[in-house]
Amino acid sequence: MVRIEGLAKSYGSTPALRGVSFEVPRGQVVGFLGPNGAGKSTTMKILAGYLAPTSGAAYVGGIDVAADRVATRRMLGYLPENNPLYEEMMVLEFLEFVSEVRRLPKEGRSGRIKNAVERCGLTTVMGKDIGQLSKGFRQRVGLAQAILHDPDLLLLDEPTSGLDPNQIAEIRELIKQLGKEKTVILSTHILPEVQSTCGRVLIINDGKLVADDAPERLAHGEGGTVSVVLASRLGSSLEPAQVQSVLERVPGVTSVQAAQGEGAGTLGFTLRYGTEDPRRELFEAAVRSELALLEVRRQHVSLEETFRRLTAGEAAPRASDPKPQPTA
Repeated sequence: MVRIEGLAKSYGSTPALRGVSFEVPRGQVVGFLGPNGAGKSTTMKILAGYLAPTSGAAYVGGIDVAADRVATRRMLGYLPENNPLYEEMMVLEFLEFVSEVRRLPKEGRSGRIKNAVERCGLTTVMGKDIGQLSKGFRQRVGLAQAILHDPDLLLLDEPTSGLDPNQIAEIRELIKQLGKEKTVILSTHILPEVQSTCGRVLIINDGKLVADDAPERLAHGEGGTVSVVLASRLGSSLEPAQVQSVLERVPGVTSVQAAQGEGAGTLGFTLRYGTEDPRRELFEAAVRSELALLEVRRQHVSLEETFRRLTAGEAAPRASDPKPQPTA
């Protein structure tokens, strides 16, 4: 549905995108993550045909966006970050205006509007001016105009920005429902939004794509920590430096830090590990060193921690699955 090849965009001497490439097959819901200023909105605007790239190309349904913006816009619905609306119009008037701009067949317009209104929960506000609506309802109006022409692709740029928790939950649920039948690219920097709605995550930082994988693999594929509390099996006192040395030699452990114990005669440590779970080797090392493991608690690296590491400029993990092939 979407193919981006070597996309670059500069604003004057300032680069916003630096050779971004990825593909999105039909029917996939993709979270496009990145810190503010990373290049998310620029990528979305190029896909939507509102900006021309400095170099590279973007394709929607196999059509080069730069070569035929009208054709590609027919295939997509776009909700920009600032959700521009004519606030003096009533909701119904605005959707009728959008249907005319979209050149929808007159005989089917009322049905299209009714469907969009019902799906976006706007039935009770059809006769109200958009300027009188809450931020949550204005976002719903923006989504309604984006799906009015039944597009194959939805580009949603920060769709829950500025909403309260109840409104966020409502919009997320609506996106989930839309994702069952549409290809969706959801641009955001809110990690719970991605985890609750998306099956794939693209992370962009400083204009470069730094990760491409499923949310759970990005969260779990980078290892984690094991918290331990130890005591001597012989009842003797423990020497912290000696115990730490034992733990540092456990295969798979990358670092050891002192932590809280459970009182006299115990020591606590936090062990960081890579891709391999070190708990079996940890148990064996404790037995050899006459140590009793009073507590072992493993915690995976969170998606938030992975995001922070990647957007701090470190190398990206390689995706576990093969890249999707172009569909058109």
